[in-house]
Amino acid sequence: MGETGLTVGDFAERAEPYALFAEWLEDAGRSEPNDPNAMALATVDQDGLPDVRMVLLKGFDPHGFVFFTNFESAKGREILGAMKAALCFHWKSLRRQVRVRGPVEIVTDAEADAYYASRARGSRIGAWASKQSRPLESRMALEKAVAEYTLKYAIGEIPRPPYWSGFRIRPVSIEFWHDRPFRLHDRVRFERAGEGWEKTRLYP
Repeated sequence: MGETGLTVGDFAERAEPYALFAEWLEDAGRSEPNDPNAMALATVDQDGLPDVRMVLLKGFDPHGFVFFTNFESAKGREILGAMKAALCFHWKSLRRQVRVRGPVEIVTDAEADAYYASRARGSRIGAWASKQSRPLESRMALEKAVAEYTLKYAIGEIPRPPYWSGFRIRPVSIEFWHDRPFRLHDRVRFERAGEGWEKTRLYP
């Protein structure tokens, strides 16, 4: 399976990373059994201690990689404190990884509103009911909150909570890794250089 689709070597002539990422994500959509858009999100807390968790990529373009969350969650607070983050995609079925590092910006209200409106109604209720990352006394307390907000927003649209929005990681570095025999893997790193990218092949 490691040779399925496109390798880093096939795109050695590429001057920018986004087309290659799009090809790899499309491949993952055909081969990964669950959530090909899943990515590990790494942040640091106020003491500089690293933290990591899985989130879902909800969009990307030459401006960066976007995901949405509760800004009062642990990851939300950590990102707002440093405004820097890193991502790692690992597609085990393809034996590929992509690593992304860079500063973070908050998406526009229009972007957040559009994505929030696209979510299932239950997920929008959940955004109100869940005090993400904070202590929960019991499962019943969560279910009660869901019931209360379901009743509150039984009719009409469900507004986006003021603490719920999205982040865009604007990469300064994107690295592609592809498994090769005898651990002689392909690694290519794109680093931001002005308006373009500088590409470097790395030892495995």
